[in-house]
Amino acid sequence: MMLKYELILYWSDADQAFIVEVPELPGCMADGETYQEAVQNAEVVIQAWIQTAQALGRSLPEPKGRLLFV
Repeated sequence: MMLKYELILYWSDADQAFIVEVPELPGCMADGETYQEAVQNAEVVIQAWIQTAQALGRSLPEPKGRLLFV
């Protein structure tokens, strides 16, 4: 499955880990010790988020691409 949701990735001093947020999928976040691990973990969590939403009969948000925050 091609995942086209925007990822926001940053370092968290408090967690001593890279954090990935997926703003278009409420509550969808992952972390990892490295940048690559955080992104890989995010891909797994996105898949699980989508599968859960489908199992519950909820519609999936359309990926919008780059979100602009003002």
